[in-house]
Amino acid sequence: MSGQVDFFGEKPARGEVAEATVNNEVLALASKIPAAVRFGTSTWSFPGWQGIVYGGDYDEMKLSREGLAAYARHPLLRSVGVDHSYYRPLDDKTLQRMAEAVGDDFRYLIKAYAALMLPKSAYRPEYLRGVPDVFLDSVYASCNVIEPALRLLGGKLGVILFQFSPLGDRVLRYRRELLERLDTFLSALPKEARYAVEWRDAAMLGPDLAELLARHQVAHGFAAHPRMPMVDEQAAFDTGEDPLVIRWLLRRDRTYEEARATYAPFDRLVEPDTESRHRILSLLRRAVGQGREAIVIVNNKAEGSAPLSVLQLAREWPTVG
Repeated sequence: MSGQVDFFGEKPARGEVAEATVNNEVLALASKIPAAVRFGTSTWSFPGWQGIVYGGDYDEMKLSREGLAAYARHPLLRSVGVDHSYYRPLDDKTLQRMAEAVGDDFRYLIKAYAALMLPKSAYRPEYLRGVPDVFLDSVYASCNVIEPALRLLGGKLGVILFQFSPLGDRVLRYRRELLERLDTFLSALPKEARYAVEWRDAAMLGPDLAELLARHQVAHGFAAHPRMPMVDEQAAFDTGEDPLVIRWLLRRDRTYEEARATYAPFDRLVEPDTESRHRILSLLRRAVGQGREAIVIVNNKAEGSAPLSVLQLAREWPTVG
């Protein structure tokens, strides 16, 4: 599972995880954020968030298994990105516990299983070697990813995200055929769920992709990532579908490995990225003006501490046009 913690394992640690004390500033900021805008982080299991999200010193395993309820009680964190589902589909027990851990106003962003977005000719990471080919297989996606999430999360399911990792020149030369496969795939998915498609190859962007997504009422997944144009420059490919989905993932001058080494244990903003923050806020304010919902998921590798990045987004919300 590429180093991912086994969320909700068979033998969860005992004892509740306490939430951090929330000060008056956070409460006031939360009251000013439009109800249609939900901020969240990429997963929730970071011990460095002690005093920010969690009220005690807990290890990663305990937080992964028991921390979600405390996370969801933070007034600025009304969503979360579930990265674990990218490495294997979530089982019913996990989804049920996720549903029980949060309130009705909370929304999950579920990353679809990586094998669904991996063509045969693309490089296969170790965690997918030996896995049967299910590239853009709508039956597999419906049965193993979408239907269980709809059935067990209900209204708490915000969006299912199909994140395509870098595909490489060998695949990108067949861009038109890839879009044709995507068209067929999206047309066969259950209509009850909301979807977003996110790329790591700028070459996949274009008017034809935007038209395809809009036709299927699927959102463009805005990725604040060095491989992609600035998020506001991606607005030309926005389909106008709810929700607006933005993931603030990584500084433009860092690799994931550099950011992890530099920012751990993710307890402060090490390298504030004002430019990206303002671009994200501008997209959000435009979406709110259009009457749309929005989900913004922030990674620790964006600035150093995802919940503190969310706090700063909230602080700057009234002042950025």
